[in-house]
Amino acid sequence: MKSAEIRQKFLDFFASKGHQIVASSSLIPANDPTLLFTNAGMNQFKDVFLGFDKRPYTRATTSQKCVRAGGKHNDLENVGYTARHHTFFEMLGNFSFGDYFKEDAIKYAWEFLTSPQWLGLPKEKLMVTVYATDDEAYDLWHKQIGVPAEKIVRIGDNKGAPYASDNFWTMGDTGPCGPCTEIFYDHGAHIWGGPPGSAEEDGDRFIEIWNNVFMQFNRDESGMLHPLPKPSVDTGMGLERVSAVLQHVHANYEIDLFVALLKAAAKETGVPYNQDTPSLKVIADHIRACSFLIADGVMPANDGRGYVLRRIIRRAIRHGYKLGQKGLFFHKLVGALAAEMGDAYPELRIRQAIIEDALRQEEEIFSRTLENGMSLLDEALAGGKTVLDGATAFKLSDTFGFPIDLTADVCRERNVSVDMEGYERALDAQRKQSKAAGAFKMAAGLAYEGDASCFHGYSETSRDAKVIALYRGNEPVSQLNQGEEGVVVLDHTPFYAESGGQAGDVGEISAVGGLNALFDVTDTQKVKADVFGHQGKLARGALKVGDAVTATIDLHRRHATQRNHSATHLLHSALREVLGTHVEQKGSLVTHERTRFDFSHPKAVTAEELARIEALVNHAIMHNHAVDVAHMSYDDAIKAGAMALFGEKYGDEVRVLKMGDFSTELCGGTHVGRTGDIGFFKIVAEGGVAAGVRRVEAVTGEGALAAVQSADAELKAAAAIAQAQPGELLAKLEKIQDNARALEKELAKLKGQLAASKGDELADSAVEINGARVLAAELPGADNTALRETMDKLKDKLGSAAIVLAAVNDGKVALVAGVTADLTGKVKAGELVNFVAQQIGGKGGGRPDMAQAGGTQPENLATALAGVQGWVGAKL
Repeated sequence: MKSAEIRQKFLDFFASKGHQIVASSSLIPANDPTLLFTNAGMNQFKDVFLGFDKRPYTRATTSQKCVRAGGKHNDLENVGYTARHHTFFEMLGNFSFGDYFKEDAIKYAWEFLTSPQWLGLPKEKLMVTVYATDDEAYDLWHKQIGVPAEKIVRIGDNKGAPYASDNFWTMGDTGPCGPCTEIFYDHGAHIWGGPPGSAEEDGDRFIEIWNNVFMQFNRDESGMLHPLPKPSVDTGMGLERVSAVLQHVHANYEIDLFVALLKAAAKETGVPYNQDTPSLKVIADHIRACSFLIADGVMPANDGRGYVLRRIIRRAIRHGYKLGQKGLFFHKLVGALAAEMGDAYPELRIRQAIIEDALRQEEEIFSRTLENGMSLLDEALAGGKTVLDGATAFKLSDTFGFPIDLTADVCRERNVSVDMEGYERALDAQRKQSKAAGAFKMAAGLAYEGDASCFHGYSETSRDAKVIALYRGNEPVSQLNQGEEGVVVLDHTPFYAESGGQAGDVGEISAVGGLNALFDVTDTQKVKADVFGHQGKLARGALKVGDAVTATIDLHRRHATQRNHSATHLLHSALREVLGTHVEQKGSLVTHERTRFDFSHPKAVTAEELARIEALVNHAIMHNHAVDVAHMSYDDAIKAGAMALFGEKYGDEVRVLKMGDFSTELCGGTHVGRTGDIGFFKIVAEGGVAAGVRRVEAVTGEGALAAVQSADAELKAAAAIAQAQPGELLAKLEKIQDNARALEKELAKLKGQLAASKGDELADSAVEINGARVLAAELPGADNTALRETMDKLKDKLGSAAIVLAAVNDGKVALVAGVTADLTGKVKAGELVNFVAQQIGGKGGGRPDMAQAGGTQPENLATALAGVQGWVGAKL
């Protein structure tokens, strides 16, 4: 039975039992900081089980894509060495949210596994485990299902603590928990291993294929178990494992899902297809994890999820290298994966080009360092060493991008251990150095322990306030005098402090009550999270702590900044719509002049894509959507569809900014009232800033108008120079370009003719030395082509000769040396040209019969050429 058929049968079976078929969630867990990746079918229902969410159904079934390659659940190091470990796998699951419980869950599992209508597994091949004290589950299996007592194993607390058992599930130290019952398949006595609970349970004979988790209790902080009012069920069955059973193979890598990938990996690495080759297993497994992660929006990076993805990619590339493939190969496997799994997961086909581009780029980056890193590792392990020192392991990571687990992987293959303590010491030393560098920067901050500032800038542009602190440099002072630079802290302020990519406000703080003080604010920064520091210079008077003042922002600049910030939100949504949902903000800077937005994308954005993005943003502007602001809990905001920026920290209550149906994001910045206030949006630049990260710069309002007017003026100036109307400029430029090419060809022809005539003249000046003709001369105004053509003619004319020709153009010297075939055993053209080049500040090289060079000291050329006869004579 094919894996796709098993997957569909599972969903159809539970749909027939009243379960709602729910699509697989993303591999990026939604609003769950405890998880790096989705690693189980229940992840997307976690809030339902905890009572924080309610669905319109009480029964659900899924085929959930999962990754276990980082954090608590990490199978990465075992992939390639065992029959069943994967970084990516599919978990088939059925769930009850306070509906049915143990009896139905057990009956459903047994029916689906053993009924001829469904999977039809032989009952005698199955055995089960239950938690030691779960008599209810034991009786259901034995008395109702009819499983013999000798095939039911009670598993107690086998992990060193109460309820710490293979058959007792917990969500954490406290919270929902309960016993579980597992179903095992017996592959037969010909395979080593014992039943669960025995000393040989780690063998491969008995394989767990189903786990029923019964969420029955709530465990409090004291460890006491309290029955839940609505016990629930969470089950899981690994698709790859059950496919192996039904396809009568022992290892997961022998099932249909992997055969095509293994063959593709063998083809692209240039090795014979063999299911037992560990490196092919690694590559086939890793292309699944990498492709699905990129399809869900993860891009290779140096931290977080992106770092784990990069580790998986590099491990796959290293195994290709181990098989002898030193070229790019990994990205070529995406097509085979899309063909195998694209029906079940269409995102693989939709985003195939994006996945391939991201993987190709990573291959190009890592391949440049892989060979050097492997050479260092080979050298460190030479001589039969059994331990790799920690310093080398750290150098491989820090210099060559070898994650420590990749180094450990190589060492394990060679029966070498890694000095992890030494590695950690080197890593800790680097951390301390980084911390020391950061501490110096922090020392430049302000020590402030007073009251917080109250921000009024969302609704007010001017505000009466009191000075509660003053700083001159880093030192707190009681007074600032005219001409002094410093920082003013107010109890109330309309000034926005730089945050979330938006630049701080500028403006002025003026004293009231007859005082003459005026402080020009040039920037606003946060001294602490809720304390705003107004940086600037006292233009007149004196300002004291306790003074009453009026703080007024530069309204023109604030409005320009707001236009750019609101446009940034529209840009983010447009990028995701045009390029794909893998686009994720990687940084931004919003000022009154422009917006700069960094985002994840594996290749340059095309001109056509930029035009579509620009049009979408302007379309949203013209719709004049109201910019609505709401305050709500983080969970409610995410459920409402708000985008949270990856890596940002949010409090319990968040500010949600919504612009029609086009954009909804969490944001604390200042914005326009309606999108129409932005006026006009224009992209002015696009480029790369890091591997997999692109940058778009744009302007709005008056800035956009100025950019268009400048481009229009430049267009008209170009049209005037070309003597064409603006609408005819392109055709006229193409005509000018064609004429220029024709003239260049004519010029080249004339230079060739000139070179031929020069060659005839120069031949007469060649000097005979030991039977060979030697010539060194300058050809004024000649280019490289003319020099080479003249050289060829002279060699034909002179017969046995060594020749150097030179030309000076724009203060730079071009050199060509030629030696006829009969002399190359004694005189090498490369050595000859370098003899001259070294005297004119240059160098070069080439074949024994022809070589080129350049130099930057034309004043030394005559002397250098004069020495050619003596140099050649010494060689002859």
